[in-house]
Amino acid sequence: MSYVYYPGCSLKGLGRAYEESLLAVFDVLNMHLKELPDWNCCGATAYMAIDESKSFALSARNLALAGRQRSGDEMVHLIAPCNACYLALTKTQRYVEEYDDVSREIRTALEAARMQYENKVRVRHPLDVLVNDIGLDAVADQIRRPLSGLKVACYYGCQIVRPYATFDDQHDPLTMEQLMLASGAEAVDWPLKTRCCGGSLTGTIQDVGLRLNYILLKEAEKRGADVIATICPLCQFNLECYQPRIRRRFKDAVRMPIVYFSQLMGSAFGIPERKLGMHRLFVPLRLKPAPKAMEGGQYVHS
Repeated sequence: MSYVYYPGCSLKGLGRAYEESLLAVFDVLNMHLKELPDWNCCGATAYMAIDESKSFALSARNLALAGRQRSGDEMVHLIAPCNACYLALTKTQRYVEEYDDVSREIRTALEAARMQYENKVRVRHPLDVLVNDIGLDAVADQIRRPLSGLKVACYYGCQIVRPYATFDDQHDPLTMEQLMLASGAEAVDWPLKTRCCGGSLTGTIQDVGLRLNYILLKEAEKRGADVIATICPLCQFNLECYQPRIRRRFKDAVRMPIVYFSQLMGSAFGIPERKLGMHRLFVPLRLKPAPKAMEGGQYVHS
């Protein structure tokens, strides 16, 4: 089975901690991911703001590049950690397969670049690979510093299971909770796990965007969460970086760490915090020394 890693734009910029921690976690699990050569933007915003067909063409080029990485007739598994990238790539595949006019347009565009689209690439999310390929037992075997006492609100965002629920339940996904439990943490019951954070509304219609994020933060606090774990760079940015503005508007607003699930897994694996990008957090998540009778440690934020 051949795996190729597609970082997308965010994981090379604001979501750098996601890439750092994810690659470190996969290394511990003996899956050393190869980055897709010459990748380009997936077009996640282009189809809304400019032209949907241009978005399809951008994603199709990445799929064509991934197809070149296979040997023989094997399927290439293209790992896309960013929710928007995962959706854009998956949507492109679906449209090329289901709509003849889209398929013709995309194939013509690729031929002009001396490229070819072949249905030999499977778009995967890291949650899917970790739970269904590597397995929870293999994850548990690598735990060196259990996240004992840590209560996590697992936040999937709105894109990873909608409109395509390819590996998890559309209304109640559980793969992240399974990984947190395997890491020794407690996953709190949090019904807003797939509710939208507002996306780009924080920068366009900020009153709406701030309120949507406030609702998520406040509900996580009510549920007793110590931290919100996410899989989306934009969700992480909105929930963390806008907390000061949210506090100015909503006087009872909460201060809570917003981390990538891979950062928590990496902590449980005993990977050094700096290698996981923990120093990049605006709301730090620090390990409190545990009593001798307690295995592992307890995470607190300051």
